[in-house]
Amino acid sequence: MKLIKRLDLFILGNFLTLFAGTFCISLFVVMMQFLWKWINELIGKGLSFDVYVEFFFYAAETLVPLALPLAILLASLISFGNIGERLELLAIKAAGISLIRTLMPLIILVSLLSLGSFHFQNKIVPDAQQKLLQMITSLKMKSPELDIPEGVFYDGIENINLYVRHKNEDTGMLYDVIIYNMQDGVNRAHIILADSARLETTSDKMHLLLHLYQGEQFENLSSNALQTRNVPYRRETFVEKHFIIDFDTNFNLADQEEVSGGASSARTKTMKQLTHDIDSMENYYDSLSVEFCHNMEHYALNIPHKTRLSDYDSSTVAQMTDSMKKPLEKEENAYLAQKAKTSFVVPQSKVNIDTLYAKASSQEKQRIIISALQKVGFQEMDASSKAEVMEYGDKQIRLHQIQFWQKITMSLACLIFFFVGAPLGAIIRKGGLGFPVVVAVIIFIAYYMIDTGAMKVSREGGMPVWLGIWLSTLVMAPLGIFFTVKSNNDSAVFNIDAYTNLWKKLLGIRPKRNITRKEVIIHDPDYADMHKTLNQLITTSREYLGALPRSTFFGYMAYIIRFWFSKREDMQAEGIYQITEYVVEVLSNSKDRQVLRLLNGYPVMETRDFRFYRRRRKDLRAVIKYSEQIDNHIVKNILKN
Repeated sequence: MKLIKRLDLFILGNFLTLFAGTFCISLFVVMMQFLWKWINELIGKGLSFDVYVEFFFYAAETLVPLALPLAILLASLISFGNIGERLELLAIKAAGISLIRTLMPLIILVSLLSLGSFHFQNKIVPDAQQKLLQMITSLKMKSPELDIPEGVFYDGIENINLYVRHKNEDTGMLYDVIIYNMQDGVNRAHIILADSARLETTSDKMHLLLHLYQGEQFENLSSNALQTRNVPYRRETFVEKHFIIDFDTNFNLADQEEVSGGASSARTKTMKQLTHDIDSMENYYDSLSVEFCHNMEHYALNIPHKTRLSDYDSSTVAQMTDSMKKPLEKEENAYLAQKAKTSFVVPQSKVNIDTLYAKASSQEKQRIIISALQKVGFQEMDASSKAEVMEYGDKQIRLHQIQFWQKITMSLACLIFFFVGAPLGAIIRKGGLGFPVVVAVIIFIAYYMIDTGAMKVSREGGMPVWLGIWLSTLVMAPLGIFFTVKSNNDSAVFNIDAYTNLWKKLLGIRPKRNITRKEVIIHDPDYADMHKTLNQLITTSREYLGALPRSTFFGYMAYIIRFWFSKREDMQAEGIYQITEYVVEVLSNSKDRQVLRLLNGYPVMETRDFRFYRRRRKDLRAVIKYSEQIDNHIVKNILKN
């Protein structure tokens, strides 16, 4: 029991040390991705250091749920890769401790991290998201830092276009200045030409002071200057002139009401708020769709609106609740009372529209057609606007549902990535920041692409929201189970040699013989016996080669049919294979270099391979050729001596 506790502390120590580093790295990576998205809103606005700190703090809080699964994946993969590379995992298994028992302390830890991630997303992230959206809205409203370029019109100041031909960076003086001041409107624009100018900010950073020197000012005096031929204007020459321009350079937080809605508002809510808002929106848009339907029936299709209880059939009335029946019963009673007071009934007559239209004059027909087209156009616009309202409502409901399910799936991703990373590290048995990091990044990118793509499709209504959010989890969970089972059974999932040999076998790539002279030879070959064996091999190979079908299409098909439908093994081919290997094994002990060289010419044959019919014939010819050469060499140079 004490040993198990020490093992738990050892596993936890290895994991937590790496988890602290991988979490910081993962958070930094996702923060950089977030920074590139909003870099244009942060640069060039003269923001203070505390504004940047606050912005990145809230951004980091919102990105913690995304960085946590990646950090767990990296930490588990590297830690178990290190343990496997140092053969510590092998020692643990040799002691009779299973992989699941080894993972148990980390399973408990990661489960707690998953629960913490869920609580963090449900309680802390919505507030941080609200503050972040408030800051982003404020940054968009913030005026840019005053930096007037040379040679172009600058419109960074509201209602003023400023042109500067040259400026002195040291003194701040502007030369050859043209100003279009449109604070009084475009028709009453003030045009100012000045030899030099100087622009500075007031101490409260709420105004700009513009000092002009040696120039002229032109002003239109007519409010309808664009519609008159002779435009009166006023001309003023000045030596020095000063303007005060409203220009707020401070950073002010926007009100909560100015924060955009939609998906952003859904991110700022807890699960309880999301559930309440989804239910409220579904009820609201359901009632709104019923109202739109009644309006279309009554105004566009001229279908009488059902307001009384007698307008519905008995089966529909039976399904109604008391709250639905009350207004209908009230209308029914009012109708019966009015009918009882009326002593006569107005007869309903059927009108033939085609007959009335045929009797109308040509001008009346044209007027009727125009009126009908206008009515249809109005109804089309009305239907289109109502459809947009319903589409917007459906999209809002889907966005809230996405945020609801995403809080659960992002928490489960921590546990799933652990069961992917830890067994995978035990299988790979490679530690450090090399290959494990590459594998982890590939897995996380695959998960992120599936999650982002499915979420986008579900957001547009292409698939159910629950399926789009859970799709990445449904893909990764079986992968984690597969790696856990394989690692627990010590399966060689990533044995490169096994996959290489399989591909070589499928592609028909065979190894070549590499027989060299041995330094120590215990038994010399019996060359007389080898002479008889080689003659037997040559005779058997020629007989088998002669019995093979001809090298034609029909001969090849006959060979395949015989291969598949023959229940007996090809004993003759098996005998040739065994004799060849016996010759190679015995003669590899020879000291004669020529014999060893000729032995390397023997092909490595396969007895059951129907795909390489032509190769079989070629192999048999090679066996006959090199057997004859070896036999001749033995007879002439070895047995003769």
